[in-house]
Amino acid sequence: MKLKIYFILSMMIFGTIGIFVRYIDLASSEIALLRGFIGSLFLLTITIVNKQKISWTNIKNNIPVLLLSSFALGFNWIFLFQAYKHTTIANASSSYYFAPVFVIVMSPIVLKEKISLKKAACISISVFGMFLIVQNRGNGGTEYNHLLGICYGITAAVFYATLMLTNKFIKNMNGLEITLLQLSLATVMLIPYVFVTERVNLFQITGLSVACIIILGIIHTGLGFYLFFYGMKGLRGQSIAALSYIDPITSLFTSFIIFGENMTVFQIIGAVLLLGSTFISEISKNYDCSSKKNKGYIE
Repeated sequence: MKLKIYFILSMMIFGTIGIFVRYIDLASSEIALLRGFIGSLFLLTITIVNKQKISWTNIKNNIPVLLLSSFALGFNWIFLFQAYKHTTIANASSSYYFAPVFVIVMSPIVLKEKISLKKAACISISVFGMFLIVQNRGNGGTEYNHLLGICYGITAAVFYATLMLTNKFIKNMNGLEITLLQLSLATVMLIPYVFVTERVNLFQITGLSVACIIILGIIHTGLGFYLFFYGMKGLRGQSIAALSYIDPITSLFTSFIIFGENMTVFQIIGAVLLLGSTFISEISKNYDCSSKKNKGYIE
């Protein structure tokens, strides 16, 4: 029960990311860079304190896949943060959770897996749900460009799906090792991108932005991932799949409570169809808990 609580806490932490991103007065790429830097330092500290050994041989053997997955991670964050800035958190979270659909669609090509009739039905329902969300974008205010924000969320979902698929090719590394390496490599990759594309306003931000960046890096990245990997050790694969949906549900509730972001009836139906169909697709799989641990989870 204790481990399940840790896992649930990690999902609730991930579900509140959008709230803190809203209060950071920086470009999305700068937020992603700082989040990766702070989060990797936190996990590196945990690794050192716990005296966990990292096999450099395993890293060397997996470096091509680690580089690709780290690239996907960095741009996944950038587009997700852009989604939070251009539409409601509910819209951004719903469109971002289209990622499992992309995984199913790409699996026959990347993993040589067949799409069953049940998965095809789930894809169709998910697409219809997303159609309802896009067509009924809500009244979040004139400061939003909902369609653009949803497009950013879907693009983030593509990169997240790429991350999940590439992680399946990583061998002989546990989830915490993978996450630490991906955070560190993504941070290094984002440094030149940020300095080329942005004016770098790191020294001109407000105290509130600084506080939110620190929370995003330590709580939502370092602590969140630590609770996730620690908690999942005692959970079965299907429990992990089911409890993972606490993340988007938390996003929907907190966006309503804190920002008063209402969803139309059709948006609610669309979100239920989208999340419900992906839930059915995920929960019906025969998960192997030990293999799940080696795939990592990045939010």
